Amino acid sequence: MYSLTNDESKMWLWVECCSSRNADEQPVRFQLGERRYRVEEMLDRWFGPPETFFKVRADDGSLYTLRHRHNAVDEWSLEAFREIRK
Repeated sequence: MYSLTNDESKMWLWVECCSSRNADEQPVRFQLGERRYRVEEMLDRWFGPPETFFKVRADDGSLYTLRHRHNAVDEWSLEAFREIRK
């Protein structure tokens, strides 16, 4: 479980990953501010040292791109968001 406060938007981001022996764990839940989301589907993942990007569909139907920076404090950030209206 990791957390990050984004200084630009002052939005709290918390990410929970699945338990795995892999160096790059996959997010299963995250929280933005007061709202919690469950990852419904992993759409894409790409690597760029020292970070990994995850494009996911959350339980609200919207698309999120989360970035995990591989450093001593395991930083996460929200890089993109696309609202999908139902």
